[in-house]
Amino acid sequence: MRITDDGYAQPGIGLISVGWMGKLHSRAYQAVPLVYPELKIRPRLMHAADTAADRADYACEVLGYARASTDYRDVLADPDVDVVSICAPNMLHREIGVAAAEAGKPFWIEKPVGRDAGETATVAAAARAAGVTTSIGYNYRHVPAVERVRELIADGRLGRITNVRAVFFNSYAAEPNGALSWRFRREEAGSGALGDLLSHVVDLMQYVVAPITEVSSLLSTVYAQRPVLPMGSGTHFAVIENGELGEVENDDYVAALVRFGAGTHAAGAVGTLEASRVSVGPQCALGFEIYGTDGSAIWNFEQMNELRLCLGRGGQHGASPGYTTVLGNAALGDYGRFQPGPGNSLSYDDLKVIEAKKFLVAVGGGEQRNSTIAEALADAEVIAATAASAVDGAWHQVAPVPGATFGHS
Repeated sequence: MRITDDGYAQPGIGLISVGWMGKLHSRAYQAVPLVYPELKIRPRLMHAADTAADRADYACEVLGYARASTDYRDVLADPDVDVVSICAPNMLHREIGVAAAEAGKPFWIEKPVGRDAGETATVAAAARAAGVTTSIGYNYRHVPAVERVRELIADGRLGRITNVRAVFFNSYAAEPNGALSWRFRREEAGSGALGDLLSHVVDLMQYVVAPITEVSSLLSTVYAQRPVLPMGSGTHFAVIENGELGEVENDDYVAALVRFGAGTHAAGAVGTLEASRVSVGPQCALGFEIYGTDGSAIWNFEQMNELRLCLGRGGQHGASPGYTTVLGNAALGDYGRFQPGPGNSLSYDDLKVIEAKKFLVAVGGGEQRNSTIAEALADAEVIAATAASAVDGAWHQVAPVPGATFGHS
């Protein structure tokens, strides 16, 4: 990438797909030099692509890209593009991920990398062969409270981890007349709540606690039919009354029992993981309860800037044992980069800025704190084992992935 005379790295950014997530990636890149000035990284928005011409125009006119096209291959062929953000629909991730690797472009791709473990493995193999840096959009890792829980576990402050409860309950498909969009079709989305939502839970627990080694699960589809959505007429949030019905091809709900691998503070730990896209009430309720022999931690994304902690088995100084609510503050992760004092709130968008920073630092040869393609494949293997267990009702071993340590020693 280009380096200025005064030592600033200026990576040229390419973007594939200018939807909500593409806009969010663009803003994240633009915020990096403001939030992390000492890194001396100043991204340049060079080339965006979208199959919709109006979105391609938007990338130049509003987001500030130097040029745009309607073919993602133009982005990969552009010599001014040093790194690529892949924000296209799920069914295109394998194709574009492999093409980016073969073009020698480090890439930041949204999850899932593939619709199944096989597709993810194909992208991982291409990236490994090309030697390109990768980063995966598991943004919930970067919540300052989550980073703090990870530190507490690694430092032994919660003692030996005994059991975990983690969920992602969402209501985006709670309306029975919600449109039969691509998310409900196996060919386009792969699995349903399993790949879309539980994958976030799996990644978060493997990052915070330890790799998952064994799983037993069940899947269910609550609404077997939904009204067909005419192509290009709306999103999966659309509600259609009295429309023609089509079959839902994947799962609305998943539950899994898991065992975690041996680790300094997680040997013998077990857990329950759940995800639902049809829950009435929760909007984006990704959360966990982690219990250890010396303490526990509770967190939920809907209260992202709050963490409930109990450290020690008895109360201190005469206090009753129980939880303390810790508000966001500079001792938690990258919180202090965004807010000057405790109790102010970070947002989802801020997590993407942290993610962009980690990616660009890794691309520049710095610390590898980003989610990697090997870890994404390890997550996909857990999802594959979960799907297989739901078919035969047996416990399934998770295939190990070399290099997927999730930062654990």
